[in-house]
Amino acid sequence: MADPSSYRPKPGQIPDSPGVYKFRDEHRRVIYVGKAKSLRQRLSSYFQDLAGLHPRTRTMVTTAASVEWTVVSTEVEALQLEYSWIKEFDPRFNVKYRDDKSYPSLAVTLNEEFPRVQVMRGPKKKGVRYFGPYAHAWAIRETVDLMLRVFPVRTCSAGVFKRSAQIGRPCLLGYIGKCSAPCVGRVTPEEHRELADEFCDFMAGRTGAYLRRLEQRMKDASDELEFERAARLRDDIEALRRAMEKNAVVLTDATDADLIAVAEDELEAAVQIFHVRGGRVRGQRGWVTDKVEAVDTAGLVEHALQQLYGEESGEGVPREVLVPALPHPVEPVAQWLASRRGSNVSLRIPQRGDKKDLMATVQRNAQQALALHKTKRASDLTTRSRALEEIAEALDLDSVPLRVECFDISHLQGDDVVASMVVFEDGLARKSEYRRFQIKSFAGQDDVRSMHEVVSRRFRRYLQEKQRTGEWDEETGGQADVVAGGEVDAVAGGPVDPETGRPRRFAYPPQLVVVDGGRPQVAAAKRALDELGIDDVAVCGLAKRLEEVWLPDEEDPVVLPRTSEGLYLLQRIRDEAHRFAITYQRSKRSKAMRAGPLDTVPGLGETRRQALLKHFGSLKRLRAATIDQICEVPGIGRKTAETVAVALAQAAPAAPAVNTATGEIIDDEAAAAASSSERGQDR
Repeated sequence: MADPSSYRPKPGQIPDSPGVYKFRDEHRRVIYVGKAKSLRQRLSSYFQDLAGLHPRTRTMVTTAASVEWTVVSTEVEALQLEYSWIKEFDPRFNVKYRDDKSYPSLAVTLNEEFPRVQVMRGPKKKGVRYFGPYAHAWAIRETVDLMLRVFPVRTCSAGVFKRSAQIGRPCLLGYIGKCSAPCVGRVTPEEHRELADEFCDFMAGRTGAYLRRLEQRMKDASDELEFERAARLRDDIEALRRAMEKNAVVLTDATDADLIAVAEDELEAAVQIFHVRGGRVRGQRGWVTDKVEAVDTAGLVEHALQQLYGEESGEGVPREVLVPALPHPVEPVAQWLASRRGSNVSLRIPQRGDKKDLMATVQRNAQQALALHKTKRASDLTTRSRALEEIAEALDLDSVPLRVECFDISHLQGDDVVASMVVFEDGLARKSEYRRFQIKSFAGQDDVRSMHEVVSRRFRRYLQEKQRTGEWDEETGGQADVVAGGEVDAVAGGPVDPETGRPRRFAYPPQLVVVDGGRPQVAAAKRALDELGIDDVAVCGLAKRLEEVWLPDEEDPVVLPRTSEGLYLLQRIRDEAHRFAITYQRSKRSKAMRAGPLDTVPGLGETRRQALLKHFGSLKRLRAATIDQICEVPGIGRKTAETVAVALAQAAPAAPAVNTATGEIIDDEAAAAASSSERGQDR
């Protein structure tokens, strides 16, 4: 625990101007990012008497070891920079909203020649227009099924589309009139794109004019005695009205707005968002977060706006955003939203009428979401805490192991020996910290020796990082002084790379190392730490046969009860390390099986390999080509051509392929073409 006075900036050193500040811990990891209209006033508030600080703020400033800041010209720039840094550094003391589920959206891929309508989840892609998100995927599919009758847009995958084009016959939807079948040329790309644009316009809420046009066309057909076409148009109108009825009108003035409501207690907060387009609720989503910083409702709303619109632009930001409390000050946030949309955005609290009533509905949803989350997660939080406490008690640790790293070895009968390192923080997997290794010091199968090598490499890298950044004094064997007050020594930088801003690998030490295995593997890991002079990291092993926990220099294992939450957490960590290791080992084996002579050429990537094979048609012709002929391939210089020629000359020609059905020997060119085709299918 650090004393905030040890890194408090000197009086007058902090500028009295807008800016963004970062608190870092002793390992130089960013733990909190904030913005301020006046950096001097805001930062001074953190260095008052600890008894007067909010408990969460007190925890943050005592965890931090330094503070630094960046001055900007306006509060809008501060808001943008704060969002960028929170996204980049993922500070542990900042409120971060995460979806409690992956909500599906209705997407139209306008970036393709023939746009496709489909259900999409996950991050948004450029050139794709989204509607939603929706609570259930089946709701999207029901709506799309009704609208395809009127807007027969392509919904098939790329494989189905290509297959239908090859055989000259559309799929079932093309036969029943729910697809315009652009795959077989029934409509031109321009006509199909016009259909997709009309589909998007209708989904965006511009429904009245289109329905009126259909009604007029129905009347004209009836007047011309074309009753079949009139009946078809009547059914189309009915289908569109049924699709519209699935989203009841909630705002009679056809408003485009997002309504945000917050339900909170001392520890957690739930946010619910209703997306209203054309007066109808087109989508809904919800977030739940731990309140790891001292923040009020206005602050939660500001964080939600950053999360919601930080990656949006244009129509992704509605004209009106209704919130339960306005951020303070509200002007920078409103200006930021307007810059994202490209026009004015109204950010306000609804006071009366339909909008206030709808906000009450959104608020009830937020309260129910928080109650449901507490029902599901309260036991999880308690369970994780109890599991970590049980592990600390069973292993006789001084404190709870907040960061646990687990190592596992994987191979196939001694070949392709690899290892994995998985990281759990606060009992949850931190996949961005996972690492994988190839065993380099020897060949063959030796799990104990492999474990010693992997643990040595991991912690040797950790010591190298500390020496390079000036955190480790070789003479005293202790921590070097960390510069405070907003100025960082040129040698420092800690585990964060000053050039890229990303965390360096192996930069943070764990409190506990878990190895997959029994006494031999534990002894190997402990020996590796002793050789490096590391004595503040605990080691244990989990043997699969009886799920025993082995400690170094102990004759008997520690047997945790089968109902122990600590044992269950250790099993989860061990199984995750095994999964990660075996996935890597299988990918290496699969890659080795598909490897060819060109794969061993240094500096020759996949694109240029494909260019060489496409230019010459086969490995046989490439092997017979001269260096000057190889240089004719775009992107291949003379040095690379010489390297390719030498590699192919040294590689032994592959044995001729045999057709097992006929016994016929296949020549090299056909075999190479078949191999190339198989690779393309694998990708």
